[in-house]
Amino acid sequence: MANERNDSAAAPKYAEARARLSGLQMSPRKVRLVADMIRGKRVADARDILQFTVKGCSEPLRKLLDSAVANAENAAAEVRRRINTDDYRVTHIAVGDGRTLYRFQNMPRGRAGRVRHRSSHVDLVISQE
Repeated sequence: MANERNDSAAAPKYAEARARLSGLQMSPRKVRLVADMIRGKRVADARDILQFTVKGCSEPLRKLLDSAVANAENAAAEVRRRINTDDYRVTHIAVGDGRTLYRFQNMPRGRAGRVRHRSSHVDLVISQE
């Protein structure tokens, strides 16, 4: 039977964990600078990088990474397994545009200029090596 799926060859549920941060009130361009630094790194190394990076988005990204690790631990606990978080790596991190709020600022000669307050959505996936 060619259509039968082999469940024993499938990766376990806890082999990959996801976390999503929606509506981070920071420009996606600024968040991508930090996201590029942790892409492909081990979880412990990524946490150290985020802890010592002097950027405004490093704290929310560190919390997002901790959330993904907690999601992996909870998924492993459902099947009564213990995992070692040192075996995980940041395999995917994507920063997308969120909602843009428009404000107006006074300009010379009685005009008004638009100011865009951008926000970001961040998707993070960690996987076992």
